Amino acid sequence: MTWMRWAPAMEQALYDPARGFYRRPEGPAGHFRTSVHASPRFARAVARLLLEVDEALGRPEELTLVDMGAGRGELLTGVLAELPAEVLARLRPYGVEIAQRPAGLPSTALWTDEPPRGVTGLLFANEWLDNVPLDAGEVDEDGVLRYVEVDTATGEERLGEPVSAADAAWAERWWPAVEPGEVVEFGGPRDAAWARAAAGLERGLAVAVDYGHTAGRRPPFGTYAGFRDGREVAPVPDGSCDVTAHVALDSIAVPGLHSLWTTQREALRALGVSGERPALALATSDPAGYLRALSGAGEGAELTDPGGLGGFGWLVQAVHMPEPAGLACLPGWQTLGA
Repeated sequence: MTWMRWAPAMEQALYDPARGFYRRPEGPAGHFRTSVHASPRFARAVARLLLEVDEALGRPEELTLVDMGAGRGELLTGVLAELPAEVLARLRPYGVEIAQRPAGLPSTALWTDEPPRGVTGLLFANEWLDNVPLDAGEVDEDGVLRYVEVDTATGEERLGEPVSAADAAWAERWWPAVEPGEVVEFGGPRDAAWARAAAGLERGLAVAVDYGHTAGRRPPFGTYAGFRDGREVAPVPDGSCDVTAHVALDSIAVPGLHSLWTTQREALRALGVSGERPALALATSDPAGYLRALSGAGEGAELTDPGGLGGFGWLVQAVHMPEPAGLACLPGWQTLGA
C-alpha cells in the first residue's frame, strides 16, 4: 500500500507526466460529459457573454478570451465559431491546459499551461477548479481534526496527523467541523489558483463554473468522486479515472471585486438559453424548423436542468468593469470586502 494525503494523491493521479489521467490522449470527453459536450448552445452562450463583456469594456483594441482547463479545445473552438468577423479580428484566444495542443484548434488560439497576465476580456473556467488537488480532514473521536490519507492503489482511507495551523484556520473560517466523523475539504489551494488566474485580468470578467457549495450547505462527509468511461466510479487515485471534489464557491471569490453567485440555470437563461418547446403551430408551417427547434429545446433543457447541469454554480467577478448586460438582471451582485 502507498498512503498519501489527498492533495499529492490527486496531483499524481491527474497530472503525472507518465500516467496522469489528464495526460491521456482521449481527453476528458472520453470519460465524462460536460456542458460543452452536451450542446453547442453552451458555447453560444459563452460567446454571447464575451460579446457583452466586449461591449461593457468599450470594445478594446485587443480583446482576450481565456479558457481555463481547456481540455481538447472544444469550448474554445465552439466560441470562436459563433463570433462575428469584427470581433475575431481583435480577439486573442488562449487555451490553458497541461495537455498538448490538440489537432484542429484554430491557428489564432494560443495554447499554454499558465494563464496570461495583463489581458482584457473574459476568463472562463468550466469544471477546472474541481480538479485542483486539495487535502481532506476528518474530526476524530477526540474532536481533533486530522488529515485523511488515501491508499493510491485501492482508495481506502485512514486518519493521519493533525492538520496544519493554516488548514485549521481555513476550516474555522469556511468549513467548521466539530463532530466526530465530519469531513472538511481544505479549499486553500483552489482559492489561490482562482486568485492567480483572475489576477491575470487587467480589466474584464472572471467566471468559475463548477459543482459547488457555500456556507451553510457544506456536505458533511466530503465529495471526492471518480469518473471513467462515462460512469461514476470509486475515486481511486491511481491514474485510471478522473478524481474530483466539489468547490467551496464562496471561499474562492477574490475580495474587492464586484461579484455574483448564481446557478447555471439562471445564468444560461439570462444569456438566451431556453428549454421551452416550440409552438405546435410551427410543426404545420415549417416541419423541419419545428424539429430543429425541438432538438434545441431538448439541449437547452439539459443545460438548465436544476437537477443536472443547471445545478452547477457560477461565480462571476468583474475586474474594473461594469456588469455585462446579460447578467446585470440577475439578483445578488455585491462588492466583496477586501
